[in-house]
Amino acid sequence: MSTLGYVLKNLFNKAIKKAEKDLSIRKQDVVFRALPETYDDFLALPQAKLADPYDTAAMTVVAFNAYPKDKELAIRMLNYLRGPRELSNLDLQFYADRFHDTDYVPRSYFKGATYKNDYTPSEPYTVTPFTNPHSDLQENMKRMWLTSGGADSARYVDVRLAKDGKWYLWEQHMLVDVRRPDSQDPWA
Repeated sequence: MSTLGYVLKNLFNKAIKKAEKDLSIRKQDVVFRALPETYDDFLALPQAKLADPYDTAAMTVVAFNAYPKDKELAIRMLNYLRGPRELSNLDLQFYADRFHDTDYVPRSYFKGATYKNDYTPSEPYTVTPFTNPHSDLQENMKRMWLTSGGADSARYVDVRLAKDGKWYLWEQHMLVDVRRPDSQDPWA
């Protein structure tokens, strides 16, 4: 094989590998016309069917977004998302700690919300969960990734497929702190 042939073959193989990698990242916009104000509103959302992991990840953002305004409502929403596994006292304490002096972390996952605009999301409210080549954790479990407008790296929500065909919230790592909104940052 000539040098040119070798170079072309090498470039072709690299392009194929890049394309395969790019295809293994799947994003899906999950759109909410309005955020629910009651538990019945939450259950009435089409995404509440928990028919796919993208919906469950996005509904988790919606539930946590309710926490600063109505803690009890958010807990009911999260318990629904968890299916047969109710929140533990440790979970409840963790959430109380995370929301002690901030309310903007869950908003940071909506499209358009950044620290520069005080995490004001665009409307309609859109969450874009995505998967990557490492999203299949084990049989019937997926790691869904979420991008925050205040963090340099994506955060995750693990979901599990149950016998009833629904994807339930298993674990989340999305309440990690993000940049302070510019309005609260004395150095901004």
